Amino acid sequence: MGIIRITNMQFHTYNGVYPEERKLGQRLAVDVALRLPIETQVQHDDLAETVNYGAVYREVEAFVTTHSYQLIEMLANQLLKHLMATFPVSGITLKIRKGAVPIAGVFDTVEIEVSTDD
Repeated sequence: MGIIRITNMQFHTYNGVYPEERKLGQRLAVDVALRLPIETQVQHDDLAETVNYGAVYREVEAFVTTHSYQLIEMLANQLLKHLMATFPVSGITLKIRKGAVPIAGVFDTVEIEVSTDD
């Protein structure tokens, strides 16, 4: 099974539990790994035999920038369902990272990962 990955897509969004997050917004980073049988499916050097990752980027961008949830877990679940319904893939792993988290501590990001069962 082959994997197409798009990593570190970044978008300004209005997701969060706290009013400041929902008012001011914040940057979220998204990684997507699309699983499909590249080895058998892509035989003719033809884009129609695979997934157009430009289209994947546009779908992720449109979804993430137009939907607002309190929890990035919910954003991840809903985006995963949307991508599975939109693209002919066997499975998807999706990661969403949030750097501006109101936690008193030193860390880079909080990351949520969801996957389909394929």
